Amino acid sequence: MTVLIAGPTGATGQLLVEQLLDRGVGVRAVVRPGSRLPERVTTHKNRELLEVIQGTVLDMDDEELQTHVQGCGGVASCLGHNLTMKGLYGKPRRLVRDSVRKLYRALESPRTQEPVKLVLMNTAGNRHREAGETVSPPEYLVTGLIRMLLPPHADNEQAADVLAREVGTEHPSLEWVVVRPDNLTDQGDVQPYTVHPSPIRSAIFNPGQTSRITVAHFMAELFTDGELWSAWKGRMPVVYNT
Repeated sequence: MTVLIAGPTGATGQLLVEQLLDRGVGVRAVVRPGSRLPERVTTHKNRELLEVIQGTVLDMDDEELQTHVQGCGGVASCLGHNLTMKGLYGKPRRLVRDSVRKLYRALESPRTQEPVKLVLMNTAGNRHREAGETVSPPEYLVTGLIRMLLPPHADNEQAADVLAREVGTEHPSLEWVVVRPDNLTDQGDVQPYTVHPSPIRSAIFNPGQTSRITVAHFMAELFTDGELWSAWKGRMPVVYNT
């Protein structure tokens, strides 16, 4: 299998690249101009499985993007906004949503193989409304304020909606999983973690913790473990470190 990754130089994206290479999975890393992968990735023992593509999903025309996803059995988005004024409030305001939409449309071209697996890194602060998830009135109000004041949160919500509402669960050439970590932390090694269909605690008032290496490990497992994929496809699992 080959997996195309959007956002491979971010804090979680680079860990996902490494996790996939560890498993002998080919990686096409779409690297934004001016960024680069860390040395531990470029000198990885399986570096011959790594292909670096300079550019961004949003800047590619449809034909170029279709060329890059051709032959890929999986696509992952680890895209996010930098925590700067420009990153939070500058353009593109809907970086994740628009990139996911372009990716899934590039995957809609006629295919003869199995459906492509698309994994989106998201947030536990986003409800899976199609699954009937609800929150308390105070959390609902606070989330509404965050949505208005912090464009990246609305971007995450809308990116998940692209998959849940536009793609759905019966698409002939695409299957998806939205991975929702809680409060992200840095950790050197993968520690025990649990995966749940819905949040088991309030992302606003009682957040849990999820290390970035845990997110990368779970995403890599989704691509390489058929039973795990079957269990979570079309769903939005929430991941917590134990």
